[in-house]
Amino acid sequence: MKKINILKKSDDFTRIIKTKKSFKYKDYIIYVEKKEPSIYNFGFSVGKKIGNAVTRNKIKRQLKNILDKYRFKNNFNCVIIVGKGILNRSFKEKEENLITALQKLDLIKEKKDE
Repeated sequence: MKKINILKKSDDFTRIIKTKKSFKYKDYIIYVEKKEPSIYNFGFSVGKKIGNAVTRNKIKRQLKNILDKYRFKNNFNCVIIVGKGILNRSFKEKEENLITALQKLDLIKEKKDE
């Protein structure tokens, strides 16, 4: 995932979480903010209850890897909050659950050809 497609500012996370409705699917809570036509952005939040820094960063890397395999529609910001149940899932389950959730939200355009 390119750096330009990642939300990093705390203000963005706070604004999206406070003003938008959440969508829950298995281990994920997803907030989507529609915006003016431009690029899409994803932000990840993995709480301290999930594990130490190594574990949290591993989960974020895995999520970015999953999102790299797809093309997305433009003009949205998305914050993905991960629940504790993610630790009991295989990578394949994580991928299936996240992609299913994003398809329900109608954010995926197509899968990239490898």
